[in-house]
Amino acid sequence: MASRELGYRRIVILLVSLIVVPTALLLTVGAVMLFLGELQANLLMGILVVSFSGASVTGVILVWVVVRREANLSRLQSDFVSKVSHELRTPLTSIRLFAETLALRRGDLEAEDKCIEGLARESMRLQELIDRLLDWGRMESGRKEFSIEVTSVRDVVAKTTAAFAPVLDRRRAEFRVDLPEEDVFVDADRAALCDALLNLLTNAIKYGGDPPEIELIVRAEPSEVSFMVKDNGQGLEKREHSRIFEKFYRVDDRLSRDREGSGLGLAIVKHVVRAHRGRVEVESAPGRGSTFMVVLSRVLPTEGHGPTKDDGDA
Repeated sequence: MASRELGYRRIVILLVSLIVVPTALLLTVGAVMLFLGELQANLLMGILVVSFSGASVTGVILVWVVVRREANLSRLQSDFVSKVSHELRTPLTSIRLFAETLALRRGDLEAEDKCIEGLARESMRLQELIDRLLDWGRMESGRKEFSIEVTSVRDVVAKTTAAFAPVLDRRRAEFRVDLPEEDVFVDADRAALCDALLNLLTNAIKYGGDPPEIELIVRAEPSEVSFMVKDNGQGLEKREHSRIFEKFYRVDDRLSRDREGSGLGLAIVKHVVRAHRGRVEVESAPGRGSTFMVVLSRVLPTEGHGPTKDDGDA
């Protein structure tokens, strides 16, 4: 990575020394000839020099843009490989340790039961991580298809809380659901919306207080339905509100090492909500916890649409 950045620096220095500086001098000469030289002989020469200088500057800018883009792509690829390798290594290390313990303590029924339980848990965690990476890859490439149809909010919440139950069992937490008295409907891909809400709930229990206090609140307006996930965690600085939706971004890398995750949860939430033509918002302040809100358009039960393909810009 360092050698690539050094190569890009050398290209930039070469551009400046061989093109930018001579072009600037040529442009100066052209301007002097244009305004101070003889009108007949130097006018044409001045125009040619200025035109050539403009073309050279344009070329330099284009090359600069290409070089910077390649440098950024290289940095993103290196960052992706590094962070994905770290996330994959954690469950793989646990699986290896459980397998070694199981081999060394054969006949110890209690140890065998714990190792088998640990192997099942870590293999499931590894599978979820791989599935999330594959989903993100499909979303990034625009190949992720969403089946948008009229969906009951109560069904979405029921499916989400059922998937969230095993996470609650592993950690003591207070969890409350607040729904409107009457069922409401949204245009959504049920599975994708449930996954987005589950990501928010998982983040809430992961970064919540001790013990975590989590709320899933649904508010129905005449034209919109809001899904709110509240926690009692440390909260976020204002400057972090937009960055937390970037892939692999962690507010505190030291804190993230103690908490499992792919770093893609909120990025997936944002992508899914955009595909549903909705919006995702966050309200948070240090010491006051965080509230993440997914807002979708409300529809009548008789309305609906067929499958749509995610274009990444919805």
